[in-house]
Amino acid sequence: MLLKVAPAFSLLNTSTHGENLNPLFSSAKNGNGFMVYASKATNHKPLTGVVFEPFEELKKDLMLVPTVPQASLCRHKYCDDCEAVINEQINVEYNVSYVYHAMFAYFDRDNVALKGLAKFFKESSQEEREHAEKFMEYQNKRGGKVKLQSICMPLSEFDHCEKGDALYAMELALSLEKLTNEKLLNVHAVASKHNDVQLADFVESEFLGEQVEAIKKISEYVAQLRRVGQGHGVWHFDQMLLEEGAAA
Repeated sequence: MLLKVAPAFSLLNTSTHGENLNPLFSSAKNGNGFMVYASKATNHKPLTGVVFEPFEELKKDLMLVPTVPQASLCRHKYCDDCEAVINEQINVEYNVSYVYHAMFAYFDRDNVALKGLAKFFKESSQEEREHAEKFMEYQNKRGGKVKLQSICMPLSEFDHCEKGDALYAMELALSLEKLTNEKLLNVHAVASKHNDVQLADFVESEFLGEQVEAIKKISEYVAQLRRVGQGHGVWHFDQMLLEEGAAA
């Protein structure tokens, strides 16, 4: 019996009863033989393996590009909880910045005149404001909406009857840095809960390491101020801060 096979095709998927088991091909009797040819119902998928099909995948999520004018075009895999916790952190950073700015104003007074501490707290205030702006830029980058909330009026007097103003202010700064660290860890926890790897990486790479360094640095300042006591020792400490700023 003569078997005619069209080029590049075979009858590997034909049963012993002549049934065609391969839907990609069709067979037809031709005299004493069979001819195999491509079926019109042939799909264009590969015979083996699975490949990425973008148009099929897009059918699963037709809202990847929103058409509503007020909706963000770049927002993707960014949940409401992450958006909310970022706005909370912006408020934390601005509040801490506000307190540091009040400390700067206190130590810059003519009857206090500790220029090193004034400079240190002014720089700290600017740094916290920069952190707030980083979070604002990130919020926009992810397609969220920045919602600025109210900030509290800080203290304006930092003199303490037992500790003095320098030690009291630095201990307060240490507490604020630890509180900020807790809030940053909360942002990271919310990101991890919702499997937002990008947000978790942003917090880790931009803030957590720096926050640990700040806590260590201010802890040393508190220890030094506790040793020198009030009076002339505080003046020497203040001069040390001025020299560190000049060296930097």
